[in-house]
Amino acid sequence: MSLFHPLPNYTVMSRDKVLDLSQPHIMGILNVTPDSFSDGGQFNAVDSALVHAKEMITAGATLIDIGGESTRPNAQAVATSDEIQRVVPVVKAIRQQLGDGIWLSIDTSNPAVMQAAFDEGADIWNDVRALKRDGAAELAAKLDIPVMLMHMRGEPTTMNNLAQYDDVIKDVSAELAARIDEVTSAGVKREKIIIDPGFGFAKDYEHHCALLSQLTRLQALGLPMMFGISRKRFLAEVLTKSGVEAVATTQALERDAVGTAAGIFALQQGASIIRTHNVAMMQQAVALWQQLSTYHQS
Repeated sequence: MSLFHPLPNYTVMSRDKVLDLSQPHIMGILNVTPDSFSDGGQFNAVDSALVHAKEMITAGATLIDIGGESTRPNAQAVATSDEIQRVVPVVKAIRQQLGDGIWLSIDTSNPAVMQAAFDEGADIWNDVRALKRDGAAELAAKLDIPVMLMHMRGEPTTMNNLAQYDDVIKDVSAELAARIDEVTSAGVKREKIIIDPGFGFAKDYEHHCALLSQLTRLQALGLPMMFGISRKRFLAEVLTKSGVEAVATTQALERDAVGTAAGIFALQQGASIIRTHNVAMMQQAVALWQQLSTYHQS
């Protein structure tokens, strides 16, 4: 079987921009939080966030994903006013300093945060809770912006207890399909939806292995896919199980190489957007994949 199938032919639109998802895109992670698991506190001032966003764009990111509330296991909830204060000034600064060309995604489940960010120029709603909070689906329909619906069970405080599946691919697909039906019934256009399998959320090591080796099965949903596994616990488990002492114990920021490899496996199976902390490393891998893909098809 070829490693270089073309990506599915999808596009999404926001405002007056079109994102061609038949080509791979890198989404750079910009956490403006004090407590995110790998980079909390590094970019929660507007100036440092702006510098980091510019670095990621220069390195090859076409999307920047801005998050003001950590969703790591057992993360504490953040007040709406605090989340807005973290996120909105950064959106405003990026738009003023870096222009309208970059796509800005907001990693939030809070409709009030999304509305405030949208008013300053945000393009995409990335919601780990798949628009389940009161008013979220209705707001997404009103704003008419692309939405990323992630598979998760429960909340960050409870999800680890809900990682039980008969067939993780089949169950994730069915649960995403049900959620897609619910949000489209609330007015969200199907052509605005991007799916996220939810790596790191209500899944254990075996589930991650199954998902990452069978992502092509999710193409049956007929929607573009975003893949995010950067620096997550599963990658640490992979390195521990390698039996190589030098990588058996890692901090989150030491997992970028294995995360980049996982991103290429996802790209080979139809994921159009790779979400990562290390844009430069991912861009190098994507460049190789794209050029070999072009060579294979010529």
